[in-house]
Amino acid sequence: MSRELYTSDGKRKYLTSEERDLFLKEANQHERGEVQTLCLVMAYTGCRISEALALTADKIDLSNKTIIFRTLKQRDRIVFRAIPVPDSTLYALDLVHRIRKAQKGKLSGSKTLLWSWKRCQATKHICGMMQQAGISGAHASPKGLRHAFGVKASADTRNPRLVQKWLGHRSIETTAIYMDAVGDEERELASRMW
Repeated sequence: MSRELYTSDGKRKYLTSEERDLFLKEANQHERGEVQTLCLVMAYTGCRISEALALTADKIDLSNKTIIFRTLKQRDRIVFRAIPVPDSTLYALDLVHRIRKAQKGKLSGSKTLLWSWKRCQATKHICGMMQQAGISGAHASPKGLRHAFGVKASADTRNPRLVQKWLGHRSIETTAIYMDAVGDEERELASRMW
């Protein structure tokens, strides 16, 4: 796997499948709905934390079962991407943030931010959830969730263009860091040589 998924001292920057599952289990049990939905959106979309905090109710497409993000890293262009999410995440978003009601309002939810937090507070929530799940290290962060999504999407789909689209990368070379065999798949491939 490419060195971009490791720190300069060789520590992993992404959550493993097991750690991601622990994170999601904790998130689903959290008492505050807003924290729960932020964690679910971050884990199931691989969005950047700034992209999540910019979400408005009108960008939750309940009929198409996607969340639409404006890709913030391409500031010189306006680029949107739609990412499919589980029904349970859409249900939680609607329940906690009253998506349907906001979309029926005067501005169709275009001014209704899902979370009113700043980046620092949202990061504290994500890192706190990591701590509750027993996850620590360089990968216990919002960026660790994004990398985990990239690794999982690459391993499960083996479709670099789709992963590029979902992550909002301008260049396929950026996405390529996730395309190497990883985790269990890498071990299974290596075992063929044993």
